[in-house]
Amino acid sequence: MGLQSYRDLIVWQKAIELVAEVYKSTQSFPKDEAYGLTAQLRRAAVSIPSNIAEGQGRLSTGEFKQFLGNARGSLYEVQTQITISEKLQYLSGAEAKRILDMSVEVARILNGLLASLD
Repeated sequence: MGLQSYRDLIVWQKAIELVAEVYKSTQSFPKDEAYGLTAQLRRAAVSIPSNIAEGQGRLSTGEFKQFLGNARGSLYEVQTQITISEKLQYLSGAEAKRILDMSVEVARILNGLLASLD
């Protein structure tokens, strides 16, 4: 039995886990960051599985690849914003490393999926 849904994609499942981790970790950010880094980080994280899902629903491989590229861009945004959060001491080194490790795994799977579509 083949792929039935975007929900079957391991990369989508791992991206959802990353979103949950980002939300949990940003709960402790300063309140004055609610509309700044907190919102930006959450939005970028949510964009990763959202783009994977939307792309999988498209009719052509080219469109799917375009949305996977968007997901990868959002993933790199998250990595950058996690690094900034650590520098600002909103996240401990251990928290930042845990999230970055999760994001690296998502990137690895995403890059593999992109390569398989060539």
